[in-house]
Amino acid sequence: MQLPELIEITIAGMGYDLVKFTRASGGLLCVYIDFIHNDDVEESFVTLEDCEKVTHQLLRVLTVEGVAYERLEVSSPGLDRPLRKFTDYVRFCGREAVVKLHIPAQASVPQKSFRGVLLRPDGENLKIEFETKHGPAVLDFVLSDVEKAYLVPKVNFRSGKR
Repeated sequence: MQLPELIEITIAGMGYDLVKFTRASGGLLCVYIDFIHNDDVEESFVTLEDCEKVTHQLLRVLTVEGVAYERLEVSSPGLDRPLRKFTDYVRFCGREAVVKLHIPAQASVPQKSFRGVLLRPDGENLKIEFETKHGPAVLDFVLSDVEKAYLVPKVNFRSGKR
């Protein structure tokens, strides 16, 4: 079993989703977690206690599996959460995001980077509504077209809500 798969299975059993995993220099393992999306539960944010709980469980699993590493960091994905899976686009439908494609999407839209509102996917097609100099437009794309995508942070400093 590959390490990302081991981590994903371990934290899924705890109610968390693996957003991103990286191995950095010096033996550092970085694990970014979020709650598994549930339409019936109000959106909540990963806390320090969540990170501690996952860290303790992963330390045990990595020791049992004999994984070589020097340090383990577990954290939330942050306000500019990356969008890596199809389910992320479904979950964050209606939110503002930045989507960067590998190549320009269409001859009529010769750009690779789009900032706009994620629309509900249509089958395998993902959608983002963005502004052009001629007004609003919608771009259809598939997950394999995406080089990088992330949510645009929204912070209301007056109420403390995101």
